[in-house]
Amino acid sequence: MEIVLSNSSGVPIYEQIASQIRSCILSGELDPGEALPSIRGLAATLRISAITTKRAFAELEAQGLIETVPGKGSFVAGIDPELLQEERLRRVEQALSRVLLEAREAQLGRQELVEMLDLMFEEE
Repeated sequence: MEIVLSNSSGVPIYEQIASQIRSCILSGELDPGEALPSIRGLAATLRISAITTKRAFAELEAQGLIETVPGKGSFVAGIDPELLQEERLRRVEQALSRVLLEAREAQLGRQELVEMLDLMFEEE
């Protein structure tokens, strides 16, 4: 798992960390039970405050995506498959909303979008 931070994105550092770890968990890159880097270790690697890393982990724990075991570290939580599927569907809907906005700006109609999507499916 690689975390890339951007100081110019306008998104707080802890949110960038939480978002990237969340993506790794939901995509299956990180398996349930898999250990995450320690808070201090990740902070040192990213050259940020341990408090910032701790805040990201606290957010992920509040969302039920990770579990912290005192003295042992943080681990990917077992996620309900239905919840995982719902999150994936939500992400697809968000991506489609962005595509629809781009299409409207480019003055593309529904039929043109459908044809583009059909072509993309055929290319797979």
